[in-house]
Amino acid sequence: MTDLDDKQVVESQRILELLFAYMPKIAAERKMDGLLILMADLGRSIVAADRCSLWLVDNDRGELWTKVAHGVSELRIPHDAGFVGYSVRTGEPLLIKDAYQDPRFDRRSDEKTHYRTTSVMTVPLMNSAGNVMGVFQAINKRGTNEQGEAAVFSIQDLERLSLTAVYSAKTVESAMLNMELEATQCEIIHILGEVSEYRSEETGDHIQRVAEISSMLAKFLGLPENEVERIRLAAPMHDLGKVGIPDAILNKPGRFTDDEYTIMKTHSEIGYNMLHNSKRQLLRFAAEIARSHHERWDGRGYPKGISGEEIPLAGRICSVADVLDALSSPRCYKQPWPEEKVKEEFLKQRGAQFQPELVDVLMEHWDEIYCLYRRNFD
Repeated sequence: MTDLDDKQVVESQRILELLFAYMPKIAAERKMDGLLILMADLGRSIVAADRCSLWLVDNDRGELWTKVAHGVSELRIPHDAGFVGYSVRTGEPLLIKDAYQDPRFDRRSDEKTHYRTTSVMTVPLMNSAGNVMGVFQAINKRGTNEQGEAAVFSIQDLERLSLTAVYSAKTVESAMLNMELEATQCEIIHILGEVSEYRSEETGDHIQRVAEISSMLAKFLGLPENEVERIRLAAPMHDLGKVGIPDAILNKPGRFTDDEYTIMKTHSEIGYNMLHNSKRQLLRFAAEIARSHHERWDGRGYPKGISGEEIPLAGRICSVADVLDALSSPRCYKQPWPEEKVKEEFLKQRGAQFQPELVDVLMEHWDEIYCLYRRNFD
């Protein structure tokens, strides 16, 4: 075996190890931002580039966008800009030895960052319909060649990045489809939540505020990020059961009679029954919130009369958010309470209607939460 053969074996082993290292991370990643960063890291490692980005096409805005690092805002460029734009327009890869000798090169980025681009590769990502959905771009080959000169990308590098692009395209397209399905589900949830608000002649902003306050309380309580997001998405469904309550009761300006109140209380079970048989976990989670958000910490709530930690945590959280919004907002039967009176009521109900720790969290972060009402109703 020649030295060249040995080098090829070592290089093939290196690439195989990279793929085995990155594939589990990519398969486990659920957010597009993180996926783009992982794909770019994989591409950069495989072709030994100084920089690598995976750009996606945003047809609605006529732009390309990417993420280069966690915590960094996304980067956007016109869809026809530079080498990346060329690959989007033509569907062709590029292998450039010296960017400054090519008229398609957009120098503005280098001028802004004082970075010197030399060798460049671009490879289009094709979706299952055969359309360009994005572009891999690798910049500046690391190391030197046998003559001691700065290395440039080779045909072999282009082939490797192209193979990475095929895998990346399938992964990104699948992620986009999942994101679209999740977005559609969330939109349906929000629309259904608004149905109950429109029927009760209250502003649809109520469900938005309850969702926002619920997620803030969950975050301040120290719940994991995915649980905070799950509560934010499900909370708008808390009053879905109001669609089954007669208008004469739902929009009555005065106090309910005992019989009317009994009917009104059924909205929590109605909402639960509408949602709990769903095959979607998020909707089943919303069903629990719908049924439990009128339970009380002391066991005197409805519909089950359960108490303490028997009440699902999301229901306890949504209960605080719902009452805060009900007291602080105008309703068909009342004007909003003054801020200090609202605060006094929560302190009064600490350990009675509400979990003590949740009231403590609300008080600790009162200004951050109550600013929603100062902004909307002052």
